Amino acid sequence: MRRLLAGLAAGTLLLVTAACGSSGDSGDSGDSGGSSSSSGTTTVQLGLIPIVDVAPVYLGVERGFYAEHGLKLSITTAQGGAAIVPAVVSGQFQFGFSNMTSLMVAQSNNVPVRAVANGIASTGVRGADFGAITVRKGSPLKSAKDLEGKKVAINTLKNINETAVRESVRKAGGDPDEVDFVELAFDQMPAALDGGRIDAAMVVEPALATIKDRGGVEIASPLVDVAQDLTVAMYFTSGQYAQQHPDVVKRFQEATAQSLAYADSHPDEVRRIVTTYTKIPAAVLAKVTLPKWPADPNRSSVEALEKLGERDGLFKSAPDLDELLP
Repeated sequence: MRRLLAGLAAGTLLLVTAACGSSGDSGDSGDSGGSSSSSGTTTVQLGLIPIVDVAPVYLGVERGFYAEHGLKLSITTAQGGAAIVPAVVSGQFQFGFSNMTSLMVAQSNNVPVRAVANGIASTGVRGADFGAITVRKGSPLKSAKDLEGKKVAINTLKNINETAVRESVRKAGGDPDEVDFVELAFDQMPAALDGGRIDAAMVVEPALATIKDRGGVEIASPLVDVAQDLTVAMYFTSGQYAQQHPDVVKRFQEATAQSLAYADSHPDEVRRIVTTYTKIPAAVLAKVTLPKWPADPNRSSVEALEKLGERDGLFKSAPDLDELLP
């Protein structure tokens, strides 16, 4: 298990830690239930990726939703779910945020993760989603089928975005095995596309808005191609923590559900709050296509993602969705 967790975290660096929320102790990590203040507030450690997707949590802290449920969040940001998963399982964090494919890979490898609250979903609208395959201005590539033999950037090999791009290529009548996938951070993709170092890029916001602002063109909506209203990511904890601290998990679920609903109905506040924890310029944020934040995961969409992951060889054994999903 130790070697597996180290492998999940390989190449991923934890970044800045910032405490957020109402009054209470700063809290300690480890595998405790989080620290409690004399007022009854419980501090829990939460691992997030500093992207638009997690705006509801920051709004929930600001609006006092977590405080109302007796929680104070101590937030640590990381480059991706590959670092957050082992941190949650080891007890460094009590909760984390990760895409569904990463969670299914972990679960299929007997890493005890348990999704507890919905994260984000695709808009379900082709050509108007928060993720897309893009090409530079003037590119001869017009559809996903044209990606055969071309260099396509994705943020992580053998993960959700590769699976999604492969499905778009299949649906367009192409052979995904003929695509040359290269790993590149989202924020590096616009420049790589402009410079001709890649032929296409599977990007999410705000890199998508940046590419379009430079004249780039969207040629496919891979998250929509996977499934209608795809559940892309969720908040999770470890199986051990869920068993030992069901009350804290329930309070986190309730506060997060309240935060998701608020974010989904207040897009202007979402765009504002994102500027407080990222370096995304407000001018770019104004053009960003926001994801959806539904209250519950779309199980049928996760099942579709699971089948594609199996087809693409991402799992050593089939993930147990009954065990993973709330």
